[in-house]
Amino acid sequence: MIEIVRIILVLGILGAGATFLASGVAWWMDEERRLYRLGRKVLGGPPDGFIVAVGRNAAAGFRLASRQVLVMRHGGARALLYRLHDLVGAELIVDDQVVARVLRDEPRRTLDQVAAGARQVALRLLFDDARHPDFSLDLWQPEDVARNDNRSAAGVIREARAWLGRCEAIMRRAAPPEPAPSPPPVTEVAEAPAPWEGESEFDEPDQDVILDEDDDPPEFDPPRLL
Repeated sequence: MIEIVRIILVLGILGAGATFLASGVAWWMDEERRLYRLGRKVLGGPPDGFIVAVGRNAAAGFRLASRQVLVMRHGGARALLYRLHDLVGAELIVDDQVVARVLRDEPRRTLDQVAAGARQVALRLLFDDARHPDFSLDLWQPEDVARNDNRSAAGVIREARAWLGRCEAIMRRAAPPEPAPSPPPVTEVAEAPAPWEGESEFDEPDQDVILDEDDDPPEFDPPRLL
């Protein structure tokens, strides 16, 4: 009987340990925490603004100290790193309509009302880059209603609105990059001397050397380094 109780206790302890370990791994590998750790590593410190498209392995963040903006898809497998000055604006799009916008050197278009019944919410970042001029985050989609994570379209819109406010403040403080230094002035180069036209030891001999099959080859001095 004592052995049975001991086995039950050992199995209970092992089960509790396995559950605790699994919970720790799930917490550590949580999508938002994992993307935030990756963003913090790439940006060189805690981001001043960071937002995650939950369920889509995508995120965007910026940091004033490193003057960089990071956008990620597929859990960071596809990522772009911009200079902070290349970020020229951002838009909050709800049901295919721009409801809030911030642009550098332009008045901010604020969001007055939060649409609680929104079906689609997206955040679009605008960059001064010819190859990758924008980046969109789908923060809320119709299928997200079935997710059991206490999130709602209204909460997502509020989070995006707060992110826009931080984005505007950062853009106004981001100074333009320093211009590249001008090249040094061109100096006149002295004319090179004309080549010497006298006879050299590499000139062709005046008389050809003719060898006969029965004759021994003439002796030549080995080459030397000049």
